[in-house]
This record gives sequence, C-alpha cells and structure tokens, in this order.
Amino acid sequence: MLPDDAVDRINAGCQTIGTMCKNQGIEQWEIVAYQSYGHQLDIEAGKISLAAGGGEGGYGIRVVEGGRFGYAYLVDVESAESALKQAMDIARASPSVAGFVLPSAEDAPQVDGLFDQRILDLGPEDLLEQADAILNEVASLDARAVVTGGGLGVGATASAILSSEGIESSGITTSHGIGVQVSIDANDELTSSYEGDSSRQLLPDVPSSVASAVHWAQVTRGPIQVDTAPQDAPVLMTSEGFSPLFSMVVPTALRGDRLVRDESFWSGKQDTKVLAEDLSLVDDGRMIGGKSASSRDGEGVPTRRQVLVDSGRLVGSLWSTRDAAQQVAEGRIEAAHTTGSAVRGGHQSPPGTGCKDFTMTSKKGGHSQDALLERMNDGYIVHSVMGAHTANPTSGDFSVTTSTILRVENGEILGPVKQAGLSGNLAGALLDDVHLGDDVRIQGSYSSGSMHLPDVLMMQGLRINPA
Repeated sequence: MLPDDAVDRINAGCQTIGTMCKNQGIEQWEIVAYQSYGHQLDIEAGKISLAAGGGEGGYGIRVVEGGRFGYAYLVDVESAESALKQAMDIARASPSVAGFVLPSAEDAPQVDGLFDQRILDLGPEDLLEQADAILNEVASLDARAVVTGGGLGVGATASAILSSEGIESSGITTSHGIGVQVSIDANDELTSSYEGDSSRQLLPDVPSSVASAVHWAQVTRGPIQVDTAPQDAPVLMTSEGFSPLFSMVVPTALRGDRLVRDESFWSGKQDTKVLAEDLSLVDDGRMIGGKSASSRDGEGVPTRRQVLVDSGRLVGSLWSTRDAAQQVAEGRIEAAHTTGSAVRGGHQSPPGTGCKDFTMTSKKGGHSQDALLERMNDGYIVHSVMGAHTANPTSGDFSVTTSTILRVENGEILGPVKQAGLSGNLAGALLDDVHLGDDVRIQGSYSSGSMHLPDVLMMQGLRINPA
C-alpha cells in the first residue's frame, strides 16, 4: 500500500525546496509534506458497492520575513518555484506581527502506537473479507437488519517537516476505520443507526460498533407516547451523542487566542471554577496510539500532555506560535508561548491552534449505565444529535434534534421517543452535578483532534422538547 521509498521521496522534496529558499535568501521558511495511500470499500443496500484505492499529497511552504508570513502549497517539486514566489508575494502584502518567528529545533521523543505494519500488509481482498464478516454479523444479530451505508478503509501517511530553524523530522502513521449505517425496515417502521470505529492500530474484523449499530436500530423501534410539553430534565448522553457537541464547543473555548479576545465562555476565568469540581480536561499530544498524537505538532514543536482544567478550575490554554505572537503584539496578553498545539489539516493550509487527543475525567471515577440511570431517576438517554455544528462556541448555547432518544422513569428505560429537540448551554450543564460513565470511547471531532469520552449524565441545564 505504501511505497518503500515514500518517506525518502518526500524528504528529498523538502530538501530541494529548502535549498531554493536558502538560495533566495529567505529569512525563515518551513516546508511540510504529506503523502497518503489507502484502500477503501463502500457498502450500500447490504452489498459492497465500490472498491477504490490510491494516494494523494503534496507540499506546503510557509515563509516568514519581518513578522510577515505567506503560505502556498504544491503537488510536486517541479512547481516549487512558482509556489515559493506566491508565498513571498503574500508575505510582503501581509501585516507584520511583532515578535513572530518560526520555532527553533528541540528534541522530540517518539510516540508509540502510531504505526501498525499489519495495516500496511492489508490489501483489497482483506477488506472484502472484512466487509463480508460485517454483513454476516449484522444479519446474525437481527434478520431484519441491513447495512444500508458505510464502509471500511485502511491508510498510511508519510509526512515530513523541514525548517530554516533546524527542525527536521519525518515518519509514517497508519489508520484503520469502519463505519456502518444499519437500518431495520419492518412493519411499516424504519429505524437506523450509524456507528463507527477507527484506530492507528488494526481493528478486529468485526468491531463492537457493528453490534452497537444493530442495537440502536432495535431499541428505537416502537416509539412510546410522552408529554410533548418542553421540560427541563436530566439527560444521559452517550459518548457518541455527547462528542459532537463537546468537540464543537469545549476545545474551541480553550484556545488561547479566543480566550484573550473574549470569544470564549471561559474568557477571564483563569484559575476559577468552570466545571464540576471533580472534572478535569487534558489534551494529550503524546497519547500512545492516539488518533491525533504525534511527537511534534504542526509547526515541528514537541508535543506534550497538558492539563487544561484541573478539578474544575481552568488552569491552561492551547497556543500555536503565530497565535501567541499575534495576541502579545496586539496587547491582549503580556506573554504567551506555543504549547505544542499547532494543528494542520494537510499540506494545503498553514497551521492553526487546536487540540490533539482530548479527554474528560472525574476524580469520582466512572459509573455503570445502571448506576447512572438510578441517579437520573426520571429523564432521557440521547445517543445521537443532528445540528451539533450550529452550537455557539462563544456562548456554549446549542439547540439540536435527535431521533435516537429513550425515555427513562424511576431509573428504568420505558422506550424510545420518536423525535425531540435538545437545547441548553453546555458550559452551564457541565458546571455542577455531572456524572461520567465507565466506558471511554474514541470519537471524531468537529474542531480538531480526537475526543476520548465516556457517557455523560448532566442533571441540570438541559431542556427536552419531544415531538
């Protein structure tokens, strides 16, 4: 899947472009390169509908002179001359940020678990076998269930960074992902659920998400009648339902530039209580096997494990090099420095500030779902939401809808609700009386990085509006 010389080739390309930067006397420069390869299968209407494979990638050039920076990207080294000129033209037309320079080289220990040779050894035939195993598993769990969408894929990415400040690093990461949309269409009722798994390491042939998709397609059948009046109620959000809202709102609120610009609901609250007193938030750029972990961030700065909220108190924030320099230059903060939190979406854009592998933990530990339901007494379980991207990261307010919602009374699940609205303020809901489940699951993110979250019971601050 990955050519043997992939890393050597992108390193050579970086060196070639770097030499061009030196020859042109550019003050500071930084070159990144990515080359990805993979295989994937799509599943539709219970059948494998598409098999594909291939690769993509390119180079990104960031130049800095006198605090001004420009950025350009290219697919191959042959177009480096024009891309470099474009980056310089942009830099000359950009405003200067006093004190902004590219980071200097520092040692960065490797992070384990980001590469799995077994993934490189997989071919299309192996994915076909895995897809068949998933289809058979769904049919065995419920004869009515059909995988109506989704797919699976494996990939490998060779990456490199080279800068005028002595940063030089390269390596390979792997990934394996599976997602299935399971539907049950019977007795004039259609229910469905989408679940997924992804990892840097090889996943099982049939990961737990497959059974979970079947389960949620089953338990949301036969909606019960409930009072349709809006009500403030405790809500147990599963990891899958909670993570879209959480990732849209919380990591963004912890960006240093947003905090000092008063664009975060936690602006001005450093060293004060912002979460329930037993909760802590950590961004771990060095998590073993972390989906977003790496030895260096998007600017080549060594990553770190950062405690951002400690026992409910806001104690940290996320910074990249340029964001830190800009906010100091504009007088919003006296001093700020990179926290190794620069992230990139690839070679086509310059780095920004974001999280890596983000976790929320409680000093009280996790609790079983039965224990959480007993504490809830009367309320709802929400497993997925629609419209999380509309949540306001400045205020924490949100209003979403859900069709995977269960009614709970006296600690027992009564049955599904056909559809409901869910609204509130996430910062407020997390401020007190919050209880975590005991099963942490890896979720994607609307912002950056990956979320490692359990089920979360919020006892106050949320409103349910059943349809």
